[in-house]
Amino acid sequence: MQSKFGDFKQNFLRLGDEAPNFEADTNQGKINFHEWIGEGKWCVLFSHPRDFTPVCTTELGRVAQLSKKWEERNTKVIALSVDKVDNHGRWISDIDEIVGCKVTFPIIADPDRRISCLYGMLNQEHLADDGMPFTVRSVFIIGPDRKVKASITYPASTGRNFDEIIRVIDSLQLTVTHKVATPADWTPGKDVVVLPTIPTDEARKIFSKGVTEVRPWLRTTPDPKA
Repeated sequence: MQSKFGDFKQNFLRLGDEAPNFEADTNQGKINFHEWIGEGKWCVLFSHPRDFTPVCTTELGRVAQLSKKWEERNTKVIALSVDKVDNHGRWISDIDEIVGCKVTFPIIADPDRRISCLYGMLNQEHLADDGMPFTVRSVFIIGPDRKVKASITYPASTGRNFDEIIRVIDSLQLTVTHKVATPADWTPGKDVVVLPTIPTDEARKIFSKGVTEVRPWLRTTPDPKA
């Protein structure tokens, strides 16, 4: 993309790509991203257009309210915008007061758009007064192997549903350990789908809770974790 500051060559990440590592300043100090995630952890990296804006305030507040759910899923969350570190610190005080809980996760400062380009998060139509692009509302779910497991992008006008992001993590964590997939609108505890690569006779041995054959190519079984 082109602005009066020159080209912003954005990376395009596909599912299964390694999440690019980087060093960055945050409101909690400088981090190395991969080291910050830690061993065996899942991670949600999400960007927002800018600090001190209404929709972004509701989003970061909601992420803070869900802190226990992230912990239960062995997942760390980290935000990013193109604002500077001092803006993040002042804005967090407002968020804490508005939503009634503490923002304890870090917010990355990316004023030069370096990290935003690594993850392809810049909005070519949404520019600041100085002509620099803002970030869109991107979400990257990163597994313990540091690979991108899911990504979602929303426009600036649409706040994200973080309950859906948690649902996606539940699905990813289930399907990485069991030979199943999750159907439309699935939530934990509901029936799941047996992988089509598993013959029905074998599936009945694997899934002790039983297998229902709707069609030869559509078999369901109770949630193995329920």
